[in-house]
Amino acid sequence: MRVAVVAGPDPGHAFPAIALCHLFASAGDVPILFTGSRWIDAATAVGIDTRLLKGLTPRPEDDDMDAGQRIHSRAAFISTELLPDLKNADVDLVVSDILTAGGGLAAERLGIPWVELSPHPLYAPSKGLPPIGSGLAPGTGVRGRLRDTLMRAATGRSIAQGKSQRGAARVGVGLPAEDPGPAARLIATIPALEVPRPDWPVEAHVVGPLLWEPTTEVLPMPPGDGPVVMVAPSTAFTGAQGMLEATLEGLAGSGVRLVASMLDEPPAELPGWATAGLGRQDHLLDHADVVICGSGHGLLAKALIHGVPVVAIPGGGDQWELANRAARQGSAVVVRPPTPGAIADAVLRVLGSESFTNAARSASASAAEVEDPVEVCRDVLR
Repeated sequence: MRVAVVAGPDPGHAFPAIALCHLFASAGDVPILFTGSRWIDAATAVGIDTRLLKGLTPRPEDDDMDAGQRIHSRAAFISTELLPDLKNADVDLVVSDILTAGGGLAAERLGIPWVELSPHPLYAPSKGLPPIGSGLAPGTGVRGRLRDTLMRAATGRSIAQGKSQRGAARVGVGLPAEDPGPAARLIATIPALEVPRPDWPVEAHVVGPLLWEPTTEVLPMPPGDGPVVMVAPSTAFTGAQGMLEATLEGLAGSGVRLVASMLDEPPAELPGWATAGLGRQDHLLDHADVVICGSGHGLLAKALIHGVPVVAIPGGGDQWELANRAARQGSAVVVRPPTPGAIADAVLRVLGSESFTNAARSASASAAEVEDPVEVCRDVLR
């Protein structure tokens, strides 16, 4: 089958889309990736037919502080920009990233079946959970269930506003206001980061993390035989700032070796016990004893897949939710605010107890329970 995969340029969404294209190609299908200009050369270099996703540049009327407007109004515009390119691609199926909803709208406008890609746990609201983003475990007992009910009611207005914005965007491009949704949803996480819910959608399939390395370079390890601490500053707009600097200050003199994995330019000067730069994270994780990260899904899932525990320094967005899920599972310690002393204490706590590594290995083992995303997509066409 010919499949168009649509995703924006944010690494947390573009990388899973590229990984999914690799899976399609390995299975004998023909993937075509539509994404931002930042990753076109890199994806093309590894054999993926990669094309520019038009319409990503913010317009004067776009309000990036309004998540609903950003997702839905811009999605309608992107769908119009994508429409002729998607038609010319002559695909059987479209896979559209959850934040790049224009791919799904364009598919619907052309009468092509489409699948939604969520490169993280299922974030749809549930009658059995507190609102996603709270970081809370489901309430127990009368008081706990009442707490969750009141919290869901408080967020209900925002959810209703989002549905209204989506309906208006759909009508604006000639579609019915009522959204039928995708034929299937690929939930690209590990079961250990999911939470049970009584209303799991029948079309949602947990397929495991979709991981891709943007480089073939391998970062050298600092000299010595101390524990290896891997730091991966967040790539998200809402990520915590100053993570590397605070970590270097806090761990100075502790005897650890530090390797910072960075997409951006590394600091010009580092102490002898630290290295930094763009290198394969899977290689670093084979050597790491603990990972310090913002708990964005990509790196968090990658660390757990490798059985490496995490010191989570969450920023905004879904990072707080994910950090607390990992902490409840036992594989992470959450640090907020991220002072040098608090980071150092958390790292030494993780290094001093095997329970965190054992929990991370348990999380890794849960990945054996996932479905094949290619087969899920093929089932849609069947």
